[in-house]
Amino acid sequence: MRFGTFVPQGWKMDLVGIPVDRQWDRITETASTIEELGYDSIWVYDHFHTHPVPSQESVFEAWTLMAALAATTNRVRLGQMCTCIPYRNPALLAKIAASVDAICKGRLDVGIGAGWSVGEFKGYGYDYPSDGVRLDMLEEAAQVMKAMWTTDVAHFNGDRYRLDGAITRPRSLQDPHPPLWIAGGGERRTLRIAAEYGDFSNFSGDIDNFRHKSNVLAGHCEAIGRDYTEIGRSVHMMSVIGRDDADLARKLAVAGERRNCSGEEFAEEHFAVTVDQAVDMLGDYRAEGCSDMILYFYDMGRYDSLELFATDVMPQLRA
Repeated sequence: MRFGTFVPQGWKMDLVGIPVDRQWDRITETASTIEELGYDSIWVYDHFHTHPVPSQESVFEAWTLMAALAATTNRVRLGQMCTCIPYRNPALLAKIAASVDAICKGRLDVGIGAGWSVGEFKGYGYDYPSDGVRLDMLEEAAQVMKAMWTTDVAHFNGDRYRLDGAITRPRSLQDPHPPLWIAGGGERRTLRIAAEYGDFSNFSGDIDNFRHKSNVLAGHCEAIGRDYTEIGRSVHMMSVIGRDDADLARKLAVAGERRNCSGEEFAEEHFAVTVDQAVDMLGDYRAEGCSDMILYFYDMGRYDSLELFATDVMPQLRA
């Protein structure tokens, strides 16, 4: 099992109180800490406004951060959780991704999804189509991006997107292309798209949900004749990790403040556990075939879940 985490980006109110001219410094300092602690990957969100309540606080744009982190990190892989396809033409996204992959010397993962934030769509002037249309866009986008990455001159004629001679140079340094992550657990469409086009599928939720979604994905793979074991299965969760119950309670207070809820409410909905509990629970995911565990630590910048997880949890799960 590999482990990923997030840099402060603003979306979850994790840059509040930091002057704008120091915010990029905070991001790079955290990225350096993540590398030093031995995490396998760094992730960002593709959102425009703070969450859960829009505000005037900074939120750094995802692919701007991808390019910047590509140039300022050395070892970790870089990913997005996840790129909202309706926000960008997928041919342009494929071009951007190939450029970033060249900058970071082949460390990029590309996560895509159908999008869900109605307020952001409306705020930025994007149409918010039906679920079915957005999933159509996601499915065609996966085909467009693979065509851009694997052919010298890309052509595509779909209902949502069309290409007529698109060229991608520089090419990705990864062969045949950056791993494509399909995010979401929709059982009829999203997981079928993941089965057909994804290198990784990303779920959220507890172990029972992970097990169930994995079985659905396996069924789609069987239906189309794809080897299920070719697809990595990852989990993304919001988290705080405590040394003990008292430490966990302190961190839950911070998490609840940022999430606009009580600490108890946060704990009911998210992965809020002690070190020993984390080892036991994540061991179950590992046993079920989870390839990557990607955690956002809600006490970032105030307490030490990021460090504690790396020093006390990761080594036990890698042993």
